[in-house]
Amino acid sequence: MAITTCVFDAYGTLFDVSSAARRAAQEPAFPHLQDHWANVAEHWRQKQLQYTWLRAITDAHSDFWEVTQNSLDWALEANGLAGDQHLRDRLLDLFWELQAFPEVPEVLSTLKAKGMNVAILSNGSPKMLDGAVQSAGIADSLDDVLSVESVGVFKPHARVYDLVGKRFDCPPEDVLFVSSNGWDAAAAAGYGFKTAWANRASEPVDRLPWQPDYSLNDLHPIPDLIES
Repeated sequence: MAITTCVFDAYGTLFDVSSAARRAAQEPAFPHLQDHWANVAEHWRQKQLQYTWLRAITDAHSDFWEVTQNSLDWALEANGLAGDQHLRDRLLDLFWELQAFPEVPEVLSTLKAKGMNVAILSNGSPKMLDGAVQSAGIADSLDDVLSVESVGVFKPHARVYDLVGKRFDCPPEDVLFVSSNGWDAAAAAGYGFKTAWANRASEPVDRLPWQPDYSLNDLHPIPDLIES
């Protein structure tokens, strides 16, 4: 079957989750962040993912904004920055305006020009995703932004991946799903999607029952994959 629909994870795939801490560290108000921003960004992201998994398996869902705040609080404390409310507020503000990776606008517009359905499928809450999409200027290249909030559970639950077929009326094999999270690309492959792992950090493949169909350094090759 031909690929008709290309769906992207948001955070880490289209949007650089490190950019909030990196940008804050460059601002004169936060010189104390300069030596810590990379660790803050890494811990923040790790806890975001861990908290979504734990909430999914314990049926304790909350929206991704609460998860994002909880994980930032952990990251700040782990790096000796707890109690700095000004820094906390600024990092959260910047998370609403995450920078897109450089290739993202061109890749998305190329897919649209090829006649693809193009969408985001994310753990993010609708307002958070809208903020990131508008900040990156990619709204015109998207047919929809699908959030887990409509099903009340985080990835990799199958109900999340079900959203794509319901929205675009297509079987799983017609979908190319792209994620920077190896576990997400693997689980989506197990669901039945064709999957591409945007392995920007050159990490090993996760030891799971399924593996992504493609492993890429960035998103540049995506338009060519839909024709392969």
